[in-house]
Amino acid sequence: MDVSLTLILVMAVLFACGVYAMLERSLTRVLIGFLLLGNATNLLLLIVMGVPGNAPFYGETDVSDPLPQALTLTAIVITFAVSAFLLALIYRSWQLGQADTLEDDEADLALRERTDADEDVLDDEGDVEDEEATTDFVGLQTAPITVLHARDHPSIHDDAPVDSPYGARRPDDDEEDRP
Repeated sequence: MDVSLTLILVMAVLFACGVYAMLERSLTRVLIGFLLLGNATNLLLLIVMGVPGNAPFYGETDVSDPLPQALTLTAIVITFAVSAFLLALIYRSWQLGQADTLEDDEADLALRERTDADEDVLDDEGDVEDEEATTDFVGLQTAPITVLHARDHPSIHDDAPVDSPYGARRPDDDEEDRP
């Protein structure tokens, strides 16, 4: 397998430039970085493919591997779809704010300013709440599912066996317990 050092260097430069461009706050630079990463990935797949051989139907034993070619086509399609989505985001951002630069949220800034002590206090508060209520549906009126038994409606027959530590109960037993 004879791979040109130039192809490897070009691929490495494309990956480096793509990652650097994606770390910017401008959505246009993120799009350019993503396109560079997509092209670097395609070049990587072509390098991995090795020396090209004959077509698979030619009849000789030295044929090219079709898997890297299929992966390259898949990478091209995925890069196109994600870049179209990023273009739509850039267009919408430009319509709303006349800029494609992402700004920090107030909530993001508040999260950055939290200390470890604040995180510990928040974790302790969450544990207490979990012990008190195990579900969101506490009252009978707000329960999303109502289980009906034979005593609730006369047309329901509870003939199925029930596993319980004291043995199975029959519907007749329920009627005897009623006042």
